[in-house]
Amino acid sequence: MKIIEREYLNKIIRVISTPDIKVITGIRRSGKSKLIALFIKYLENNYNNTNIIFINYSDLKFNDIKDSKSLCEYVENRYNSHKNNYLIIDEVQMCKDFELAINSFHASEKYDIYLTGSNAFLSSSDLATLFTGRTFEIQIFPFSYKEYLKYYNKSSSDDSFDNYIIEGGMAGSYLYKSNEDKFNYIKEVFNTLIVRDIKDKYNIKDELLVEKITEYLIDNISNITNMLNITNTLNSNKISTTDKTVSNYVSYLCNSYLFYKINRYDIVGKKYLSSNSKYYLCDSSFKYAINGTKNYDYGRIYENVVAIELLRRGYELYVGILNEKEIDFIAIKRDEKLYIQVSDNISDEKTFNREVSPLLKIKDAYPKILIARTRHNNYQYEGIKIIDIANWLLEE
Repeated sequence: MKIIEREYLNKIIRVISTPDIKVITGIRRSGKSKLIALFIKYLENNYNNTNIIFINYSDLKFNDIKDSKSLCEYVENRYNSHKNNYLIIDEVQMCKDFELAINSFHASEKYDIYLTGSNAFLSSSDLATLFTGRTFEIQIFPFSYKEYLKYYNKSSSDDSFDNYIIEGGMAGSYLYKSNEDKFNYIKEVFNTLIVRDIKDKYNIKDELLVEKITEYLIDNISNITNMLNITNTLNSNKISTTDKTVSNYVSYLCNSYLFYKINRYDIVGKKYLSSNSKYYLCDSSFKYAINGTKNYDYGRIYENVVAIELLRRGYELYVGILNEKEIDFIAIKRDEKLYIQVSDNISDEKTFNREVSPLLKIKDAYPKILIARTRHNNYQYEGIKIIDIANWLLEE
C-alpha cells in the first residue's frame, strides 16, 4: 500500500524523549500502524545511538510474549544501557495484562514508550485507568481531503471533491478499483468494529440492539439527538430496550471512535447543556457504505465532514444555541473562537438568509464563517466570511 507522510508524524516527533507514555488512538484502519512504520524510519534516519525495541502483535513471531511477564522479559533482555531505548508496541491490547508491563517500563524511566491498540480496547476513556503514569494521546483520523489529494497526486477539482465526499478517508479502500469493492471493504471494517471489537470488550449479548442504535445514529448525523428518542423509536419497532441501555451503547460507539458526540452551548446564558447532543461519524464513507443513498442529505454530510476536520485541527467543538436559533459549531482552541454555519447550496436567497441569520445575531467580535459549496473564491457578507467547503478543507 502507498504510504504518504501525514501531519501526525510531526506530533510524535515533537514529543520524542518526553516522559509520557505516547498512545496513538483512532478508528480501526485509520493508519496507526503505518504511522508507527514512518516513525521508526524517522528515528533510524535522524537519531544516532538508538536502540529500537519494536513489537507488532499482529505478527505471529511475537505470539509467545502475549502476557505481561513474558513481555517484560522480552523487553528487558533487549535493553541497552549505552543507548537511548525506544519501546514501540503495535496492537498492545493483544498482550494479556499489558498495562502491568507498560506501567513497570514507565516507572523504570529507561524507555521512551509508544503504543497503538484496537480502538475499542485503548480508547481515550481507558488511558487514565490503565496507566498510572502520564499519557500523551495522539488521535488519528481517517484521511483528510488534503491527504486524499496527496495520496492520488491530484489537484482539487469538482470531481475530486465529490469523490472524496462519497469515498471518504479510509485509505485501505483506495486499493480497490471498483466502487463496489471499496464500499464492501468499508462495510467490513464497520462490521468488524461493531461485531468483534465492541461486542468483545463490553461483553454485549444483544448484537441486534447495538446494530440498530448504530443505524439510528448514522441516519441522524448532524441532527439533535437524545437517548429517549432513540429508545422510543426502537421500542416502536418491536426492539425492547431502555434509555439507560441505549446511553451505554452510544457511549461504547463513541469510545471506539466511530462517532463523536458534540454537546450544546447556550451563547446568551454562557452555559453548557448536557441534553440533546449531536453525533458525527468518524468518516462519511461509512454512511454511504451502510445505507447507500437512503436519507443521503449533502448538507448534513458536509456538516459531518466539517465537524471531523475541525476535530482533526485540534478544536474543541460545541453546538451553539442562541435563543431559538442554532449555530452549527462553536470551535474553540485556546483563546481562538470561531462561529461556523455549514450548508450545501446557498444560491437561493431564502436559504442564504436562513444560514446567516443566526451568525448576524451574535454580538461578540469573534470570527463568523459560513462554509458551503459555493464554487467561488472567499467573500464577505456583513462581516461573515463565506468560504467554499473544498477551499476551506485545503486551508492550513
